[in-house]
Amino acid sequence: MTDAIEFSAPSPLDVDLAALPKISLHDHLDGGLRPATILDLAGQIGHELPADTADALAEWFAESANSGTLERYLETFDHTIAVMQTTEGLQRVAREFVEDLVEDGIVYAEVRWAPEQHTAGGLSLDQAVEAVQAGLDEGVENAETGGAPIRVGQLITAMRQNDRSQEIAELAVRHRGAGGSGGSGGSGGSVAVGFDIAGPETGFPPSRFTEAFTWLAGQHFPATVHAGESDGLESINDALVNGRALRLGHGVRIADDITVEFNAVDENGEQVGEDNALVDLGATAAWVRDRGIALEICPSSNLQTGAVAAYGGTVSTHPIDMLAQLGFRVTINPDNRLMSGVSLTDELYLIAEVFSYSLEELLDFQLNAAEAAFLPLEDREALAELLVEAWGEVISSGGTADGPVRLEALDDEDA
Repeated sequence: MTDAIEFSAPSPLDVDLAALPKISLHDHLDGGLRPATILDLAGQIGHELPADTADALAEWFAESANSGTLERYLETFDHTIAVMQTTEGLQRVAREFVEDLVEDGIVYAEVRWAPEQHTAGGLSLDQAVEAVQAGLDEGVENAETGGAPIRVGQLITAMRQNDRSQEIAELAVRHRGAGGSGGSGGSGGSVAVGFDIAGPETGFPPSRFTEAFTWLAGQHFPATVHAGESDGLESINDALVNGRALRLGHGVRIADDITVEFNAVDENGEQVGEDNALVDLGATAAWVRDRGIALEICPSSNLQTGAVAAYGGTVSTHPIDMLAQLGFRVTINPDNRLMSGVSLTDELYLIAEVFSYSLEELLDFQLNAAEAAFLPLEDREALAELLVEAWGEVISSGGTADGPVRLEALDDEDA
């Protein structure tokens, strides 16, 4: 955690958080399309949509995501994936994805997507990855030209239900690179920074794909695993043991392994004060916290998919605050910006309002993300320095910023 700063800092709610540099680690490409783009691409291929204007389509996505059923939530991806089956479609979506990240003040992002879902139009897996990379490169180059540098890496994802994990793992390693678009490899070429598995968590545990994860470990290629979202503690433990996960996608169900007791008696036989509680971490929770395994928490999405229903199903009962207070490496992410109708900035405003977080505490979440990024150590340190400098300036100036502070700390010489 960052050291306390000895002055009165402004409330995050009074600051333009979009103007501050941020890191996004859990952001799905097929969950971040612009409604207008979906309409345009769907018209080109004759795909029928549930609405015929951008506003109406955006409303349909929001209503579906907030329906309370995972089935309706997942139905939304039928339409986004349908328009991402050509080189041109993938490249455009990827370029616009970067443009929207830049608009939100993101300076480093890892975009996850499953190439195996984008071959219906005749593209090979490699061609799909190259098309997305071309779009990312174009977006990064445009951002550089516009004075807002950004780095973006691909997280190549295998769908759990398709049992193609080894094939997709090999695809990811074929396209590996040092830090993503805008990094030391330049803007050209296909660059993957990590591997993930997604799709239905229940019934498709990471242990089904142990061989692929073991092979990736032998290639020194990092993995994050969707776990602890729709399934519980067993799924998280499986991701750690068989998935060799360095991060947990969502991971909120780690709270199942934490016992909080109010009005308790401590080990000395003394009554704990009513404003305090005794907390006991199970073996898995202790391992995740003590080893600094990052949790990629997506507050709005967690509510929509029911991931936190067991804890009350509201933002105020989301375990994020408890996890942060207990020292877990919590990161904040948007998951699917189209479906949830949020940006990373929106998510930060949300938790700041609900949990009364300070700017320093929001900075802590960003520093957690910098530490957990699938980047070389020196690049993660440079990101952290950039964050501390930019956020610290706003904190100390009472919230008056001249504009966004960008990625100067990660120029080609440092990368």
